[in-house]
Amino acid sequence: MPNTAKVVLYGTEDCGYCIAARKLLAGKGVDFEDILVSADGATRRELERRSGATTVPQIFINDKALGGFDELYELDEDGNLDTLLAQT
Repeated sequence: MPNTAKVVLYGTEDCGYCIAARKLLAGKGVDFEDILVSADGATRRELERRSGATTVPQIFINDKALGGFDELYELDEDGNLDTLLAQT
């Protein structure tokens, strides 16, 4: 199912939860922007400003902070992620 929502994932290359979130989204065929914060202090500050969190991953759907992998996984398990991804 192609998504119509704008999906952004802030993460690092080697974070297990970031990798799991990427796999979950990719497995659903979701087009998402993957922003690496590992080596860029300005990008990490942007993440903290947008989400209020300092941990990764942080996922946004249509510019709304969703949270991290646990929240993404829970939405998928409850069947609500597809609904969010279909919104514009």
